[in-house]
Amino acid sequence: MQDKPVFIAGPCVIESKELLNKVAEELQRLNKKYHTDIIFKASFDKANRTSLHSYRGPGLNKGLEMLMEIKERYGLRLLTDIHESMQAGPVGEVVDVIQIPAFLCRQTDLLVAAARTGKIVNIKKAQFLSGRDMRYPVEKCLESGAGEVWLTERGNSFGYNNLVVDFRNIPDMKEIVPTVIMDCTHSVQRPSAGEGKTVGDRKFVPSMAMAAKAFGATGYFFEVHPDPDKGLSDAANMLELDKLDALIGNLL
Repeated sequence: MQDKPVFIAGPCVIESKELLNKVAEELQRLNKKYHTDIIFKASFDKANRTSLHSYRGPGLNKGLEMLMEIKERYGLRLLTDIHESMQAGPVGEVVDVIQIPAFLCRQTDLLVAAARTGKIVNIKKAQFLSGRDMRYPVEKCLESGAGEVWLTERGNSFGYNNLVVDFRNIPDMKEIVPTVIMDCTHSVQRPSAGEGKTVGDRKFVPSMAMAAKAFGATGYFFEVHPDPDKGLSDAANMLELDKLDALIGNLL
């Protein structure tokens, strides 16, 4: 059994080098303070934004270059998500964990391409699936050569423009894989409820984390930002960077 939970943290999308460095410096500090191995997360392209006019990120090549700089400067492991099969190869050369977005967790070609990189594959559970349904995406990855697969809970659709978390999904998914992560920030979203953008309730993020701990989660995912309300993606859901220290302390 692992000594400590998996922690994943970082801004929703790559906005600038300055933002990446500020977040990475704090994660490096927390790793030293708590003897943890927080994985740095940021997206090079948010391909599923609500509006065509929403900021998506710097793109594949520039984004991977910026992530590699963070890895080399701060010694942090990296996670990013892919939306197309052709992204798996170049992403796998840079990051340690390839994430499959929730909307795409049944996309066979995407799962197979991620698995073939040899990297850890973290599959986010779709908003329209149960925890037990995730055995099939996992099987696709394992049968395609993945050495390690994680699953992430991020809530289920609850009518229109809302999510609800059924924490029973965590023990259900632990029967499939040993590492089950709670996405504590995306689970507080209110999808497309903000006039062309997704909004949410970041005040519930700590409670989501503690509830997930009670249900046996083995990891926690936090999108963080020094000034979330100025974030270019998922602004309403990201946790303030200066609150991450106390929350990780409580979870440990």
